[in-house]
Amino acid sequence: MGEIAVAASCQDTHSLRCHSADVLARYEFDGLEKWLCSSQAHALSLGDIEVQEQRRGRELLRLLLQAHVESRGEGNVGEAIRVYHPDTPPREYALYAQKRVHVRRIITVFGEIYVSRIGYGREGKKSIHPLDELLQLPARKYSYEIQRLVVKRAVQGPFDEVVDAVFEATGVRIPKRSTEKIVIEASADFYSFYARRRGSGGKRTGSILVGSIDCKGIPMVKSELTQKKVRRGKGQKAQKKKMATVATVFTQDPYVRTPEEVVESLFPTGEAPGKSRHKSSGPQRKRVWASLQASKDWFITDVKKEMDRRDPRGKKSHVVVTDGERALQRRVCLMIDDAVLVLDLLHVLERLWAAGHALYGEGTEEAVVFVRLRTLRLLRGEVSQVVKGLRQIATKRRLKGKTAEALLGAASYYYRNKSRMRYNEYLAKGLPIASGSVEGACKNLIKDRMERSGMRWSSDGAEAMVKMRAIYLSRDFDEYWGWHTTKDQERLYPEARWEPAVTVVPK
Repeated sequence: MGEIAVAASCQDTHSLRCHSADVLARYEFDGLEKWLCSSQAHALSLGDIEVQEQRRGRELLRLLLQAHVESRGEGNVGEAIRVYHPDTPPREYALYAQKRVHVRRIITVFGEIYVSRIGYGREGKKSIHPLDELLQLPARKYSYEIQRLVVKRAVQGPFDEVVDAVFEATGVRIPKRSTEKIVIEASADFYSFYARRRGSGGKRTGSILVGSIDCKGIPMVKSELTQKKVRRGKGQKAQKKKMATVATVFTQDPYVRTPEEVVESLFPTGEAPGKSRHKSSGPQRKRVWASLQASKDWFITDVKKEMDRRDPRGKKSHVVVTDGERALQRRVCLMIDDAVLVLDLLHVLERLWAAGHALYGEGTEEAVVFVRLRTLRLLRGEVSQVVKGLRQIATKRRLKGKTAEALLGAASYYYRNKSRMRYNEYLAKGLPIASGSVEGACKNLIKDRMERSGMRWSSDGAEAMVKMRAIYLSRDFDEYWGWHTTKDQERLYPEARWEPAVTVVPK
């Protein structure tokens, strides 16, 4: 009889609480309605009314949500539950018969609410709350919706601005440290999200599959920098960055051009040749991402997997565009051996401009002509002739010092990479010859968000930010958030881990 009386008392308390929240919500609504019709409100501007109505309306929505949560009960599934542990043999379980009511605080987009729920426990074990699983509550006190808002704001701007923006939108002020932790936790399912994808998602894509890889520095906090404290030379600065590997993968249609058309686009003279027979369709289904913590070998393997997921049957032409960094090229050659490797034309031109400026000075017409003529020859496939010409200039003019170093350095660079500089063949097939996509990714993904004045990052914080910003820039944020919350629920509440049980009370 005593247990029945206690159960009845709990039921009455729950009904009272639910009734109380419902009554308060109705009272708040009536008050808002009366205020809008009052002479006081009629004396205000529309903007002032909007501010007041938003504040009071948010409180009304909070009370309605509180009433709804209380109407769901306290998760009473019986006197006890059987809990199955993954490390126990089949059909063996532990009985959780210690039954208590616990109150949990949840911060939502409307404000804070309280969830009163029954916890089933046993000595030395953490209690299990069936209502948490029914409501699909997160581990943190912040609801998934407010976490989503925090993360989406965080990938767009500094954390201080995130705190202010979330407060303005919801009336909830979240500590800066909590916003950083939310972003880190939100990135947990990044790799599993993309690993599940196959093919083109049912959309038509171009016949060329392009991958591009580069590196970009991220400013780090001092504790993350492992450099030795040695005396720096004159003009040297302290190393404050760690290099992140950046990649982009997309498909495109062939874009056939002539060397003359490319040169005209780089050095416009107003005397453009005839229009190209083809128009660029631009990147399709472009994905960008980066990693600070993953090794280059692992990261390049991930790029390879992404390209294989896009083209599982190998019907597309695979192209990888990189700069002339030797270690990176060697890794790409070994790990992506079924692709055409292209040396980024923009990096090629950097060496050519350095040689032109060394000979004629910066901003001179002679330097422009020097670079333009040799760019045209490189695009026509005459790499060996350009290398020979640069060396002859240095020899015949008996150049020394930095001028000779610029010309001979460019010649050596082109000679070493000439197998990846068959631009005449690439252009005829409509393949890309520049890594503008990954250069843009470095800027949009890292520089625009992570290299602002005074910013310094921890390794975990930087890794999480580049992942979530990559998802946002790849336009996968909403789809990813659904995937993340589902996976998070699976971690918090494994399937079939418990079931109701009836305890046997000894006489």
